[in-house]
Amino acid sequence: MKSFFKKIGRKQKTEGKISSSQNVITAPLSASQLLPTITVNESFSPSQLVVGSSQSVGKHRDHNEDSIVTFSITIGNGTNNQPLGLFIVADGMGGYQYGEVASNVAARTVASFLIKKFHPVIADATVTLDESLQEIMKNAVKEAQLAVVKSAPGSGTTLTAVLVHGQQMTIAHVGDSRAYSIQPNGKVEPLTRDHTLVRRLEELGQITSDEAAVHPQRNVLYRALGQDDFLEADIFTTPFPQPGYLFICSDGLWGVVSDAEISKIISESINIQAACQSLVAAANAAGGPDNISAILVNLLS
Repeated sequence: MKSFFKKIGRKQKTEGKISSSQNVITAPLSASQLLPTITVNESFSPSQLVVGSSQSVGKHRDHNEDSIVTFSITIGNGTNNQPLGLFIVADGMGGYQYGEVASNVAARTVASFLIKKFHPVIADATVTLDESLQEIMKNAVKEAQLAVVKSAPGSGTTLTAVLVHGQQMTIAHVGDSRAYSIQPNGKVEPLTRDHTLVRRLEELGQITSDEAAVHPQRNVLYRALGQDDFLEADIFTTPFPQPGYLFICSDGLWGVVSDAEISKIISESINIQAACQSLVAAANAAGGPDNISAILVNLLS
């Protein structure tokens, strides 16, 4: 709890047509049959984002206070193939009224703001943005802050939003949901820093990482969207991990599944969606103490 301070049938032919007297059974291909054969040096055109996501209420909650958004678009015209994607995880603050409302409003507000901003660019290739991506993201977070205060007063939410444009991603982050870069060699690198009291103590050298992992106040946030004294989100731009994955999750996953296990599950899964489902299952197997959300993204280019 978070607080603030498949059978495949045979087709028989009759003069080139399926006989109406035959019982024909059809079924979708299995995940393994759909598994693409991708080599390390293979290139893709147009560039595109492949996305998986999964959620669970967990083992100890009666409702879900997490909200997620995944949105991606590919335009292939032979000259300007810039993939565009938006991926959000928001975790409403438990212990407060309307935690699920806060996360939903925040995620939808940011998504709506950014999709409206990019609509002219999607509709007309000659249109360019007159603001930097960081400025656009900053304004999206401001809108979300106002919306949460209005719709769920006294509540709050984390927000980790990643806008992917071309080979770059701009991240806005508040709270303790996390964005990671997952490398093919198994390295798991956090892209965001937790806005928790315990994390701050660790950064100041007052406690060790081992002490932080079991600290009774490890879920206490000092920064959350929707709080009246909210200052600002961490906003930065960084290259999309290539080769590799962008992984975003709530603390209901990273809090109980180790980095090593996260990397192992992703590397052993047959596809991205299966990886997300297995990661959520692993969090539940570890006790599922909180709501669980996971988004995994791969950029093929």
